[in-house]
Amino acid sequence: MNINDKSNPKFYVPSPDRYKTMKYNRCGNSGVLLPQISLGLWHNFGFYDSFENARNILKKAFDLGITHLDLANNYGPPYGSAEENFGRILHKDFKGHRDELFIASKAGFDMWPGPYGDNGSKKYLVASIDQSLQRMGLDYVDVFYHHRPDAETPLEETMHALDLLVKQGKALYIGLSRYSPEETIKAQKILSDLGTPVLIHQSKYSMLERSVEPKLLPTLLDEKIGSIVFSPLAQGLLTDKYLKGIPEGSRASKDNTYLQADEVPKTIETIQKLNKIAQNRGQKLSQMAISWILTQPAITTVLVGASSPLQLEENVKALDNTIFSSEELDKINKILS
Repeated sequence: MNINDKSNPKFYVPSPDRYKTMKYNRCGNSGVLLPQISLGLWHNFGFYDSFENARNILKKAFDLGITHLDLANNYGPPYGSAEENFGRILHKDFKGHRDELFIASKAGFDMWPGPYGDNGSKKYLVASIDQSLQRMGLDYVDVFYHHRPDAETPLEETMHALDLLVKQGKALYIGLSRYSPEETIKAQKILSDLGTPVLIHQSKYSMLERSVEPKLLPTLLDEKIGSIVFSPLAQGLLTDKYLKGIPEGSRASKDNTYLQADEVPKTIETIQKLNKIAQNRGQKLSQMAISWILTQPAITTVLVGASSPLQLEENVKALDNTIFSSEELDKINKILS
């Protein structure tokens, strides 16, 4: 049996061209380069999802040059299952490629019962990274985030805990998620004094969610911190799925999702107008939405999810056209305002 035969599903051989088309940006004031599109394992990688589909998505990502993979301790469902499945896939398919991957995990949300399973204490963060490393079968993660600010824990304690994890060799870099500009500046001062400056900040950003533009993005540039943004497609609103309303079986048609049905009629006129611009650019709306984010100088990488390898491949095609004319940008801003 030829182990290099790609038709044999038992063996994965990465594309030799995987680094030829992906574009990489420097992350803040560091030596790290991140792909302009990164893969998030928030959805479709838990125990209730297809393991083989998850495996195929990760293979496709690597073949496309996506080296940055984003997880958290509570991704699933159930909690921890995305990391556990990722660890299994890493062992099966990526044994010889660990050093080509930039793997992230986070802690800061509810994870286990009791007073030590949430927020930002040193107790919680140290236990969290130990559990995450065990689930993934890793000696270290490349970047470990505090997933959200914790007003009840002194910022100094949380930052000292993150610094400790780097000094223990459990993480190479530190990230912050959902921190305000003011919180980010304070955290960066503490960590820089400790010798472990913040590498990257993660926030929500899309054409329909622009609250980070006035203060946060300039702060990240000033502080020389990289930026990774999630929900670039506004939970699917910035795709062709909702151009004619809410289709049966879509995310907005279901209860208990992050996209509520009443959001669609509020935005349908906007997304229809944006779609016309995308068509004139030779792009899908989703591709234009990703390309548009990358026009911001503060943005290092855009974090996308995927329900299939094909969907991921379509999103990465956004990088085929990331140049906007001033006329296009004016039209988009007029629509969004």
